[in-house]
Amino acid sequence: MLALTLCAAGCSSGGGGFGGPAAPPPATSASAAPPPPAPNLKDKIENFFTTSATTEAHPTTANQAQSDVDCPLIDIRQGAATLTIPPPPPDGSNEAMSLKYEGIFVRAARDCKVAANQLVMRVGVEGRVIVGPAGGPGVVDVPVRIAIVDAPAGNPKTVLTKLIRIPVTLGPSDGSMNFTHVEEGLAFPMPPPSEIDNYIVYIGFDPIGAEQEDKGKLKPAPKHKPKPKPNPNAPTG
Repeated sequence: MLALTLCAAGCSSGGGGFGGPAAPPPATSASAAPPPPAPNLKDKIENFFTTSATTEAHPTTANQAQSDVDCPLIDIRQGAATLTIPPPPPDGSNEAMSLKYEGIFVRAARDCKVAANQLVMRVGVEGRVIVGPAGGPGVVDVPVRIAIVDAPAGNPKTVLTKLIRIPVTLGPSDGSMNFTHVEEGLAFPMPPPSEIDNYIVYIGFDPIGAEQEDKGKLKPAPKHKPKPKPNPNAPTG
């Protein structure tokens, strides 16, 4: 598991000293400066992670950004930290040379707001797809599951779960490719302050859930039996 450490650099510029030459007045014919370009998706995600301070306890565990309330902790679901395509053989044998792609998580973050007595979360994940011996260029479907669980001692309960499909495109010369995703608007009833510490946000790869979703989409619609036509020669009485 690769852990990345967030770094922030700041810089400042000084103005002129007292007693220096006066600055010339601005030209009246100068046009207004163009507005700054809108941040692209990469900048938005980088800002999300930059404003979410990380902890040392887990490479993907992050504290919330500036928010109105405490946020549940975030962690990787046990057994769902690695994605292998194709999946390992059922007999448990090591078929390393047949591996096309492997997915791993790099970091994750979240923040929270309160709206209409709902706790609204934003969860961001960053990971990497690595090309295996049998892999090559193409588009890899990365299924990521986000699950918010109320986990008091001995009685865990799923509050919200969502499967996200992230397409990752690898070129002919790519040995690996990073992917990022920020999921907005994960809302559920605001728990009492004394219970918020019981909540956990789990992330993990979920290829089985993606397979079941695909089977549901491909399931044929039930055929309707035609109504029997009345027999004109049937006796009446």
